[in-house]
Amino acid sequence: MNGRIEVEKIFQRYFDKMNYLSNKEGFLGIDNKFKIKEKAIVIPFGLEKTVSYGGGTKNGPKEIIKASHQVELYDEELNCEPYKKIGIRTLKPFKIDKNINKALNKMSKINEEILNKKIFPLTLGGEHSITSGCIAPFAKKFKKLCLLHFDAHADLRESYNGEKFSHASAIKRCLDYKNVSVISFGIRNISQSEVPYLKKNSSRINIFWAKDKKKWNLNKFKKLIKNKTVYLTFDVDGFDSSIMPATGTPEPGGIFWDETLEIIKIAMKNSNIVGADINELAPIKGFNSYNFLVAKLAYKILSYKFLYK
Repeated sequence: MNGRIEVEKIFQRYFDKMNYLSNKEGFLGIDNKFKIKEKAIVIPFGLEKTVSYGGGTKNGPKEIIKASHQVELYDEELNCEPYKKIGIRTLKPFKIDKNINKALNKMSKINEEILNKKIFPLTLGGEHSITSGCIAPFAKKFKKLCLLHFDAHADLRESYNGEKFSHASAIKRCLDYKNVSVISFGIRNISQSEVPYLKKNSSRINIFWAKDKKKWNLNKFKKLIKNKTVYLTFDVDGFDSSIMPATGTPEPGGIFWDETLEIIKIAMKNSNIVGADINELAPIKGFNSYNFLVAKLAYKILSYKFLYK
């Protein structure tokens, strides 16, 4: 018990000191003279413990933030510079424990503190295993929580390579919370071992398969997500590999930029999105456009959250 109290005191000191990067160093590289009253906090969390093909996700947060400094601050769709109306701060990178359970517990505690301050958290991974840690305080706080999940993979394995917190088990770990459901977009890779769990839990799992993309009924999606409390988790391999090869397990046949924004806007307009993460970017040296794509996606998510009606 004393150890737990000490950990809580450490976290409280971390937040009490407002341990942020400067505006210029943080997401979007905003002028240091601009005074920010934060409504959103970007959390860099480069956890990389269970990647099973290509690696490099630990470098994702740093490269996303670096690329965000090149994102145009004015949004022609929203006809404003959204950051001025939102207030976005970026936490300083923190040490990630070598033990994945401890690392996820730390992420959970960070989001709990942010949630208690009624601020919107956007976590930049890192591998997809981060999500079960990210959502823990939300699953605890809200009676029901729906995941809006973009991915190439169902991520419903009980474990992978002997690790139950594998990135291949990311959504399964989230569904361990009985009050959590999921709506997935772009899935085009599922193992035979995952199918029985999917069938058994069909009332909690709705998948818009990539193979059916031309027949997607977004009115059905609108009804599914209507008035729900939602956490958005975006694995960048959900994008088609032609526009996002910079990920450990790229898959052809995915979704594209305009399709992605349409889905997110429907969700923003019809539900209450309370937090988000973007994960599985594995930067490729010299190919900055992929990092830029993710940085712009992060800015769009925050902009839609606070300004899209």
